[in-house]
Order: sequence, then structure tokens, then C-alpha cells
Amino acid sequence: MFEYKNQIRVRYADTDQMGYMYYGNYATFYEVARTEMLRHTGISYKELEGMGIMLPVVELKSRFIKPALYDELITVKTVISEKPTLKISFEYSLYNEKEELINTGNTILVFVNMKTGRPCHPPTVFLEKISSYFKST
Repeated sequence: MFEYKNQIRVRYADTDQMGYMYYGNYATFYEVARTEMLRHTGISYKELEGMGIMLPVVELKSRFIKPALYDELITVKTVISEKPTLKISFEYSLYNEKEELINTGNTILVFVNMKTGRPCHPPTVFLEKISSYFKST
């Protein structure tokens, strides 16, 4: 299992008339979190694209527990619980400044060869960088 935490502040532009973060912006927080998580592995999205690999989202789930409020610093815990194959699944838990769980989510992305447009296995260099986080089977 690979786990990473980062923090994102709720901007005024992220909120609705009630001062709550607009529900559609949680997906943006997920994207920022997984991008930073991948960068932390030593391979960025940009590098994957340079290798001819893109990662489109094929599934998104989100559960809203409490609202994120304007100017709050949100902690996003991102977890990859299974070693990636053709797909990679990210699980998210968002916490407010009181450390209360406010949202959970999940995205599934597929490794796609940019030349063929077909699903493919992750690059070996990526698997080598994250393999130590997963038990060998």
C-alpha cells in the first residue's frame, strides 16, 4: 500500500453561495492530490506522458460527509492499495482543520498508450519505483 498526504486550501473561487466548497471541485482536489502523490514516487504525470503514456479517469466516486469551507486548509490522504496493472485506483480521504473526515472518494485511471489509444501496462520504471510499497505475490 502506498500512502501520501498533502494539503490544499479552499479558495474563494472553489465555493458556492453558502460558502461551502462546490461539489464539483472535490474532483479537482483529487487530481491535485494524485498528481503530487505520483510526483512523490519519482515519476510525474509529465514524465509518463513523455514516455507515451496517458492516464484518463474512467471512474469517479465521491461521498460528502461535511462541507469544506472557504479558507480551510484541507488534508488529503491518498492511497494506492493495490499494485497497478492496466488500471490504477486511488482512494481519497479529506480532513478539515479539526481533523474531521469530510469527504471520501475514489478514482480509477487506465494506462493508455498515446500512439495506439489502447490500454497498456505501466512503464517498468514506474513499477520499479512503487513496487516496494506492495507485498510480492
